[in-house]
Amino acid sequence: MAMVKLFLRKTVLADGTSSLVLKIHKDKKAAIVKTGINLKHSDWDAVKQRVKSNHPNSKRMNNLLLKKLSEANDKVIELETIHSNASSKTLISKVKPDTNSMFFIQAEQYLSELKQAGKYNRYTADKPRVKNFKDFIDGSDINFFDITIPLLERFKSYCINNLRVKERTAINHLVVVRSIFSQAIKNELINPKYYPFGKGKIAIKFPQSNKVGLDIEDVQKLEIVELLQSNQNHARNLWLVSFYLAGMRVSDLLRLKWSDFKSDRLFYTMGKNLKAGSLKTPEKVINILAQYLNDKKHKEDYIFPELKDLDGEDNFIIQRRIAHTASRIDKILRNHVCPAANVEKNVTMHIARHSFANIAGDKIPLTMLQKLFRHSTILVTMGYMSNFTNKEADDALDAVIGF
Repeated sequence: MAMVKLFLRKTVLADGTSSLVLKIHKDKKAAIVKTGINLKHSDWDAVKQRVKSNHPNSKRMNNLLLKKLSEANDKVIELETIHSNASSKTLISKVKPDTNSMFFIQAEQYLSELKQAGKYNRYTADKPRVKNFKDFIDGSDINFFDITIPLLERFKSYCINNLRVKERTAINHLVVVRSIFSQAIKNELINPKYYPFGKGKIAIKFPQSNKVGLDIEDVQKLEIVELLQSNQNHARNLWLVSFYLAGMRVSDLLRLKWSDFKSDRLFYTMGKNLKAGSLKTPEKVINILAQYLNDKKHKEDYIFPELKDLDGEDNFIIQRRIAHTASRIDKILRNHVCPAANVEKNVTMHIARHSFANIAGDKIPLTMLQKLFRHSTILVTMGYMSNFTNKEADDALDAVIGF
């Protein structure tokens, strides 16, 4: 149990007074909070914890000190009721918080910066994760130095068992905590020694996920199926253009402008990692784009209609529109296009990228696939393609059981 007392410091200032502080004792450790009052030692009764009556402002000062002492005790009791093992530093932060060391104040700044940077997907994903962490610690703020390895391990377990999320989603919750920690360290708001991630601490390691793509036969079914509804045909067009352009992400696809195509090549910068490059424009892409020529107003116009009314808007609004569009297109693909084409596998816009990788398989060198996918390193490409290159493993299996 913590104890809060008033204490007149021994150090004497130039005017002959000393600082009167609140002293919080917990587990043989102590921390102090200044009261803003200075007194001479001759005017302070340490036993009765009050200013002596011979001081001209004793009554007013004692009322003020009694109020400060009562408020401090109430806050300490409140915090210890929730967290019986709260440290003295945490208790002092409750009595007089240092906003620089409080996690959720920095979390608000983190989310604000995501929004200002136009990162809609990360903002909408990370905001509820921050809330889940706050709910986990009963809705109060917490100092960075009290976010320990055992606490984070319990939080991960809470995500899996209480929130009923999968391992990957639980780890994404830890990634948000790590990002806010990193921001605070970068801004020199906290000491890096409190960082609970890394070697020998909390390791961020995502479980491998199975990536499934369409095969050539399924892609051909999507190419030839007759779709009478214009929205269904448009959804099919977007998927095929993404596939033909090496699995271009939907965020880059919807941003394509007529000016990005020069002669027989497409020039664009990938939004995810800002890697620039160009691709030959396949004849199949040219044929699809011809369906949108009648809506072309000028060379800087968007090719596809989804963003045409957002020209000049900030990136956050554009990313929000892209996210909503992708969700709508995925639903049309799943409920209408795939049944009409007799494609049984789950198809989303992102599956176009998986499908390109699946069909590429062992046919294309990894270095070329790295260039097509615009991965930062060949290791990323190797990890990505491990889901789709099965020939050697299949041959090895046949070599053993094919007798």
